[in-house]
Amino acid sequence: MDFWLILYIIDWLLFIFSAGTVLYLGIFAVFSLFNKSQDLNKAKIQRRFIVLIPSYKQDSVIEHTVLSILGQSYPQRMFDVTVISDHQDEMTNMRLAQYPITLLTPNFEESTKAKSLQYAILNLPAFKIYDVAVILDADNIVDSEFLTNINDAYENASTKAIQLHRISRNRDTAAARMDAVFEEINNSIFRKGHINVGLSSAIAGSGVAYDFEWFKENIMRTKTSGEDKELEVLLLRQGIYIDYFDKIYVYGEKKRTTDKLNEQRGRWAIQQIHNAFRNIKYLPGAIFSKQHDLADKIIQWMLIPRTTMVGIIMLMSVILPFIYFTLCIKWWILGSLALFFFALATPDYLVDEMWDKTFLRSPFVSLGGKLYSLLPIKKIFKRNKK
Repeated sequence: MDFWLILYIIDWLLFIFSAGTVLYLGIFAVFSLFNKSQDLNKAKIQRRFIVLIPSYKQDSVIEHTVLSILGQSYPQRMFDVTVISDHQDEMTNMRLAQYPITLLTPNFEESTKAKSLQYAILNLPAFKIYDVAVILDADNIVDSEFLTNINDAYENASTKAIQLHRISRNRDTAAARMDAVFEEINNSIFRKGHINVGLSSAIAGSGVAYDFEWFKENIMRTKTSGEDKELEVLLLRQGIYIDYFDKIYVYGEKKRTTDKLNEQRGRWAIQQIHNAFRNIKYLPGAIFSKQHDLADKIIQWMLIPRTTMVGIIMLMSVILPFIYFTLCIKWWILGSLALFFFALATPDYLVDEMWDKTFLRSPFVSLGGKLYSLLPIKKIFKRNKK
């Protein structure tokens, strides 16, 4: 086959898939600019909460998280805290045991967040009755009105799952600033933008509140390290809307080094591909039964992962001028549009004196995440422990 024909085919195939991804992101980035009113009415009842905090080798941060959740203005008799301390230091466990919490210390041979959550559910006292399960990561910090706000939001939402606003608690390195930007872009496009058009929000790994009985039953059905996405699909397949509350914050620790950030993004890219393959079989049924949320989610996973998309755009923009100049023009336009949509999805508070450096450096981090995702899958999932 002629070299130029092969080049044209590869060029246009990559461009069509990349342009489709940019268009999808752009639509929801624009919709995220609209502020949907989320004024919360005071809840008529106080629900009982169980706060679950899986902690895998997080000795340096877990105590701060426990202190923040114990310092709630919400009545203490109405919530319990369970920490699943997996492979943590004995001194850490001794300190945690001094607090009014339930401390579980499993010793899994292969640790995942799903296993920790399942272990917690199986070990909750049978006589305890809960209305809502709240999932936090070991590095999350919340303010004193956190559970009060969730109680109000849960009643206002009238659904079985709500996602809260995950936000950075540190921006002290270039990698942490980029991670904070990426997190807020996700919030804008996959959460705020989605609920503004009436679609379900995406579930994140923490800062989520579930109906307790639903969670108790369905967490046992999760099997992979991406338990949050498994739960998300189960919610959508059951026709349960996932709401998002932009003004209830969960502060999380961001990656401080570029290597760690690339590793995380590479894992997520691989997980997205796996999610697409596992769930594509549900797409025809979701379309014909008008399950718009489920169809949107599967289509979202079928798009090129953003790290891969940015890597492709960068490579084609740099290589094609040396082969056939006119072929690269459309890639330059597409790259400019992608950066524009990402800028639209970035909140104003992140646009500070370090914004230019962070924003211009982000494509190289995305390219690094792409290169990491090309490593053997076995290596990636071996590291994907919680």
